[in-house]
Amino acid sequence: MANNSGVEKSLLIVVLDVNPDQRIVKQEPKILTQCVDSVIVFSNAHLMQSSCNELAVMACHSQGAKFLYPNADKTIQIRQFDGQFEKLTLVEKTVRQGLQDVINEIINKPNINSESLISGALSMALCYIARLKREQSSEEKLHSRILIVTGSCDSATQYMNYMNIFFTAQKMHVIIDVCSMDQELTLLKQACDITGGNYLKIPKQDGLLQYLLWVYLPDPIIRTKLVLPPPVKVDYRAACFCHHELIEIGYVCSVCLSIFCKFSPICTTCHTLFKNSTPMPIKMKKKKKVTDIVV
Repeated sequence: MANNSGVEKSLLIVVLDVNPDQRIVKQEPKILTQCVDSVIVFSNAHLMQSSCNELAVMACHSQGAKFLYPNADKTIQIRQFDGQFEKLTLVEKTVRQGLQDVINEIINKPNINSESLISGALSMALCYIARLKREQSSEEKLHSRILIVTGSCDSATQYMNYMNIFFTAQKMHVIIDVCSMDQELTLLKQACDITGGNYLKIPKQDGLLQYLLWVYLPDPIIRTKLVLPPPVKVDYRAACFCHHELIEIGYVCSVCLSIFCKFSPICTTCHTLFKNSTPMPIKMKKKKKVTDIVV
């Protein structure tokens, strides 16, 4: 969109969780294929809104994250198919071929960790946005947002990484949206609340495309004029570093700010030594002298 100040571009980065250990994928393997189809249609719809819009698609799993589109490592020969726009065909073929390579890597490597490394994918996305902002001209203005589509559960082991990413995204004016297909995600709710994004747990996986087009396709500026699902209640409890559980009251390391649910003389994160905790001395209040008043 061109205006007096220059060209405004809208960058959408889709982080798709393709971890085969997700509960919904184990119950119904076809859901992953339906999810990929919905994400491709949603991505092409974003490109169709404006010729200045830009797109990036990432795949995330338990062993890492990878950019599916754009992919500089492969050159795909594009041929118009059924009158489809060449760029849309390029997105579809690049994403599908890249996803096939990712699945082959997952099968060939032993699975040590079952949690999806969403925090790693978000870090790569923020680095990608920072690089595009450095390369853009002074006449261009880039509006960036990240959409996470996942069926995994919350990962308290990535709590510190999440917090660093959320506040970095807030400082970079990057909006993080989350679309949960299975479970409530407490930590990712905080990401949406901190960055001004939308969080939605879809009631049915079959309607994923409809929810993507309704809730996440409009730009954040337009969302205020639409009737969208009400904002969810955000739980800002922190996760302890010892048991990876959400707690309300705990101990914080004064050096590295690690959080623990019980007192420990040694911080397991930075190995700082602390004195044994002793109860706070209670100061006895002085009793006021009562004097007889003679009338």
